[in-house]
Amino acid sequence: MPWTHDGARLSLLHTGLPITLIAVLAAGIFHQAGFMKPAPPEGAVYEPVTVVVPSRTYSYRSDGEFLKGTAPVDPPMKTMVAGPSLTIMKNHVTALEYRACVSAGACRSSEAPLPRADVPATGVSFDDATAYAHWLSEVTGEYWTLPTDEQLAQAAGKRFPDDALGLDPDNKNPALRWLADYEREARQRATGDPVPRPTGSFGENEYGVADFGGNVWEWTSTCHRRVHLYVNGSVRASEEICGVYVTVGPHRSPMSSFIRDPKGGGCAVGTPPDNLGFRLVKSTRWYAPLLKTLRQAGWTT
Repeated sequence: MPWTHDGARLSLLHTGLPITLIAVLAAGIFHQAGFMKPAPPEGAVYEPVTVVVPSRTYSYRSDGEFLKGTAPVDPPMKTMVAGPSLTIMKNHVTALEYRACVSAGACRSSEAPLPRADVPATGVSFDDATAYAHWLSEVTGEYWTLPTDEQLAQAAGKRFPDDALGLDPDNKNPALRWLADYEREARQRATGDPVPRPTGSFGENEYGVADFGGNVWEWTSTCHRRVHLYVNGSVRASEEICGVYVTVGPHRSPMSSFIRDPKGGGCAVGTPPDNLGFRLVKSTRWYAPLLKTLRQAGWTT
């Protein structure tokens, strides 16, 4: 049978794809062994300090806006059974670290002034934080991403906020929730401290994670959602609102992905954050190089 051009293409497609996958997987093994990690440019130190949060079972308040009928109610508690450990930045990405990404042409300048190099990078949007994660992955040869809301709950430990008002979910008087919301927002405004402080100013939690719950709200990769409940409390419908992401600090605040100044809008409910910043999670899985390759090809975010 003659060898046609179409036949050649199909043959190469069928044999080439497995070979490519094998090559990528092999690269992952070599990477884990430390053979393929590129050295950073001379004079630059990009590898962030990380902590490893151990595997554990924990409970935290679910993210999202929960409605029973038309009345908002407290989100339910959620229990996570022990999963993998988590490698996360000890500190927020600092202004100096973010500026290196800007100098490389991979990030936009932040909107916040730079009073000193060791304060968290603030005035950054979800899009900015994602761009930094892509750049850091390139210069370190690792795979960095924004944490999910669930991962931040694992890392924050006892410092993770519980936004519940504690009202009776069957109470029909909307004024009670309005008054409780008003009192909580008044307390938050009274204790507000909008000036970013140097790294370490708010101490460390039980896992060594620094400054969580200070005055910098942290971007996550979790989309905001609106959950409608039946009268018995079971879920009737859940709507993810991607483009609006959960930020976490002393309380949760959903913010549009392009917002850099939280006072300028984007917060769906409640008191807006004092500042928007971020820290990243590093994947230590053996297939992390494959994820990095897929992201470079535009197949993942």
